[in-house]
Amino acid sequence: MKILVIGLDCAAPELLFGDERLTNFRRLMEAGYYGRLESVIPPITVPAWMCMATSQDPGSLGVYGFRNRSDYSYNGLGFVNSKSIQDLALWDQVAREGKRANIIGVPPSYPPRKVNGVCVGCFLTPDTNKDNYTHPPNVKNEIASLTGEYPVDVKGFRTEKKDWLKDEIYTMSRKHFDVVRHYMRSSDWDYFQFVEIGLDRLQHGFWKFHDPHHVLHQPGNHYEEVIRDYYVYLDEELGTLLELLDDETAVLVLSDHGAQRLDGGFCINEWLVREGLLVLNEYPKEITPFGKLNVNWDKTKVWSEGGYYARVFFNVKGREPNGAIDRADYEKFRDEIKIRLEATVDDKGQPMGTLVFKPEEIYKTVRNIAPDLIVHFGGLYWRSIGGVGYPTVHVQENDTGPDDCNHAQHGSFILAAPSGRAQGEIANAHILDLAPTLLELGGYDVPNTMQGKSLLNAAPLVEPGYGEEEEIIRERLSGLGYIS
Repeated sequence: MKILVIGLDCAAPELLFGDERLTNFRRLMEAGYYGRLESVIPPITVPAWMCMATSQDPGSLGVYGFRNRSDYSYNGLGFVNSKSIQDLALWDQVAREGKRANIIGVPPSYPPRKVNGVCVGCFLTPDTNKDNYTHPPNVKNEIASLTGEYPVDVKGFRTEKKDWLKDEIYTMSRKHFDVVRHYMRSSDWDYFQFVEIGLDRLQHGFWKFHDPHHVLHQPGNHYEEVIRDYYVYLDEELGTLLELLDDETAVLVLSDHGAQRLDGGFCINEWLVREGLLVLNEYPKEITPFGKLNVNWDKTKVWSEGGYYARVFFNVKGREPNGAIDRADYEKFRDEIKIRLEATVDDKGQPMGTLVFKPEEIYKTVRNIAPDLIVHFGGLYWRSIGGVGYPTVHVQENDTGPDDCNHAQHGSFILAAPSGRAQGEIANAHILDLAPTLLELGGYDVPNTMQGKSLLNAAPLVEPGYGEEEEIIRERLSGLGYIS
């Protein structure tokens, strides 16, 4: 049995399942089973896609976001790439059993992974013109002859030029699907997985126009249907892919996380300064990114990285170079900070509903250097702002450019298989469950390292019917809002 995995980054279940115009998605829903899909904590593109492929949580992978501490220094943050995650993935198990796998745009896949098949790099590829972003290398030339310049992402994505942004996303996505169709037709494969990033970019750029609950929404605006229309476009592309499949191919559609409105930004380091936990030798005269602050590390106890969520780090004696927290006080201090963060309020003085996690309590294993705390401000209705110099800890503007939405904890999945073992909506599916499900479905061995459980016997809820490179990456991730 062949397996096709269609990754739609940021696909929201309320949109994917609720629009009757999406006839091809609904065909799959009627033929199989579907539901909300709980993502990992944090629900971020990296590491979520590789958590799906390996059935390992972020702690077990040792990857907690796009940038991770490589040591206990104060500036030792390194960018993730494909070499950062060497754990056994779905496509590796397929290869171990003598079959072929193609992966296109699955983050992180730059440098390209040496799979038993074809690999095309993801949006972390610095430059598709200069860099080798495919395996085998000659695939790069094939793609160039097929699409011309191959965009892995939309440059200058944080913009108020919305017509331009929409056109760029559609141009990129069409080229992506041209490449997917080409390799579905022309290459020998048993497992095929790709991720389309366009939906994520569109929703970040247009959510306020779409969502009546967004603080900046204006009813009847010109872009009100842009997001829903893109789902219709994706449905049309799905139809062309289904035409290429035989009756013995299983199809999984999924997202790494969902989408929800962004109410504003919480200036975490500004708050830490005001709480006396982050001490500066000199307070900046203008808004300044954390990396450019003059920090007094001898007196600082806590600092944080901004982004869609906050990674909070402690300055511990004997661990960090100028530690200010006694090791004996670490757990008591961490509990105190957790309580204080959970008590944060919004700009109206109401409790935000902030969620604070200790890594060892949510992960099976904690590898490499994890944050001391992981924070979802307002349940991710607020993003984390890393800079200092703001007049208030609550802001409407984003520190990385216009952004209308944040990631939601629950994404979507639809699985239709020839066996037809289950039909209808199922509850409590987790992104870690999909790798063992697909391997069992395809008749492959399921490695005992995988943490999820197969969904094949799940009961339905309802009946069916529905250097230069690093600088380029730094600028891109900052522009996309993943870091600040």
